[in-house]
Amino acid sequence: MKDRIEAALRSSKADYTEIRLEEREVTTVSYRGADLENAGAIIDAGGIVRCLCKDGGWGVASFNDRDDLIAKVEQAYQCAKVVQAAEPIELAPIPVVEERITVTLAHDFRGVSLAEKKALVEEYNGIIRGYSDKIVDTSIGYRDLFSRVHFANSEGTWIEEERPEVSLFLVAIARDGNNIQQAIESCAAQAGFDFAQNHEALAQTAARHAVELLSAETVVGGQYPVVVNPMLGGVFIHEAFGHLSESDFIYENPRAREMMVLGRRFGQDILNVFDDGSLPGLRGTHKYDDEGTPTRRNDLIKNGILVGRLHSRETAAKMGESPTGNARAITYRHAPIVRMTNTAIENGTTPFEDMIKDIKLGIYACDAYGGNTELESFSFSSGYAYMIRDGQIAEMVKDVILAGNLFTTLMNIDAIGNDFKWIQGAGGCGKGGQFPLPVAFGAPHVRIQNVVIGGK
Repeated sequence: MKDRIEAALRSSKADYTEIRLEEREVTTVSYRGADLENAGAIIDAGGIVRCLCKDGGWGVASFNDRDDLIAKVEQAYQCAKVVQAAEPIELAPIPVVEERITVTLAHDFRGVSLAEKKALVEEYNGIIRGYSDKIVDTSIGYRDLFSRVHFANSEGTWIEEERPEVSLFLVAIARDGNNIQQAIESCAAQAGFDFAQNHEALAQTAARHAVELLSAETVVGGQYPVVVNPMLGGVFIHEAFGHLSESDFIYENPRAREMMVLGRRFGQDILNVFDDGSLPGLRGTHKYDDEGTPTRRNDLIKNGILVGRLHSRETAAKMGESPTGNARAITYRHAPIVRMTNTAIENGTTPFEDMIKDIKLGIYACDAYGGNTELESFSFSSGYAYMIRDGQIAEMVKDVILAGNLFTTLMNIDAIGNDFKWIQGAGGCGKGGQFPLPVAFGAPHVRIQNVVIGGK
């Protein structure tokens, strides 16, 4: 394989060429209600070539037939020649490396039968369906993936990497008359089959929250002090701020360039935000990104000040900064673009009890169903929430939607907890037609003043 790839690289007439080949083994099992919806395995293989002509642009060829790599390089080169770039494209320099990265799984899911995986999912499904007669539907999914990636470029880099992942997705749907509520729990990791086992409590949590939401009152809309739990804090910083830190968006969007100026104050001194693709064991972690750049910790906000952005080699060169190891692609079918890895609000010092004790009337918002962002504007739906009354957690409420301006909201963060947690849910991040990209996000509890809450 290495000889064939290197021969194809030597044949290229482009200024820069890279080849990424991938083999993927995927198993999925899913239940919908009482019915087995899917159980199967897929083996997929292919590759992508990118050629850069500095007086033209990028040319890309993706394929499943990996036999004639020289022809694929020529196809990408011909595409690059005809591109009319607005300005010459340069790539920021990175180290030339040669490395083989393998993994050892304590309980390799590739050695587990499909029947055993089905039995595990069936067990979780039974726990949720049997929790209450108000549970009327479920959606339970298991997925494992093992991929082998070969990356090489015309600068001399050669990387082989094994990438495992296993995930579990649990949805409980409860009904009482016309009142229908759902709760979602999930987990994922770069791990073996053991990780998917022993999650009976997670299944019970999904069922319990769905049933409890049936009796929860809709929150009264207004402006409140809000405490968000680590999951909602992590989703918020990923969606509302993290995507604004991706430099392809900044470079291409004049409004984003005005907002994301290094040195601008984004929050109080207690606020620190980072992205780190080098942390061991997290979903967004790899030693190198999909351009062969070493991953690292990238501080984005330090003591409330914007200090960094996320880059590919191309955006780093355009903006006169260093590559950060954030060029990522979900499969060989896609060219890498600037993406987050593991993004988080750094741990603070305030205990949770101190965070809520002075709140006369507020909201404790937990988990997230997702949200919408448009530049600095955002809205997020919490999975469930509780009122805070006289410094105590009170009754559950539902339909809690947090909305506002990113910069105002970040400035209104006045307490950051000391209970940091990484969140590794199933699914992933979406951008530019590439979904789901494995990422992790993290935060401690965070208190935000004057948050606009949508409700009745």
